[in-house]
Amino acid sequence: MKTLFVALALASTLAVAEDTRQLVPMPPAAQESLRQEMLDNLVAVNEVLSLMAEGKVKEAGEAAEAKLGVSAMGKHRSKPFDARPGPHMPPAMHGIGIDGHKAVSEFAAVAKTGNRDKALALLPNITSACVGCHFSYRTR
Repeated sequence: MKTLFVALALASTLAVAEDTRQLVPMPPAAQESLRQEMLDNLVAVNEVLSLMAEGKVKEAGEAAEAKLGVSAMGKHRSKPFDARPGPHMPPAMHGIGIDGHKAVSEFAAVAKTGNRDKALALLPNITSACVGCHFSYRTR
């Protein structure tokens, strides 16, 4: 068991050392805005999943749209340019983010109807956008 732990620790260290994701340089304020938004998004995704697990499908749709959907886009619009992450992202990265918001809105529209099975089937589209972006890009 101890050998397995050591092997896993070494493997994770090598994975960090060989980070091949594209570095996206951002001013510190934009990087902090993006970091805070990603943390808030994690909390929102957890809330949506919890509501779904509790059978509160319509409420999950409402929370998803309000916190993660297309209607939640533009949170940084009023910030100074150096604190806005979007303008510093490569177009493909920005596109993944927009696609993620659209996937959430698609989920939300179905969930608001109360159709649990169809809403559940759309959940992976939300997290796929997250995974795709975090797997491809880094800011530090």
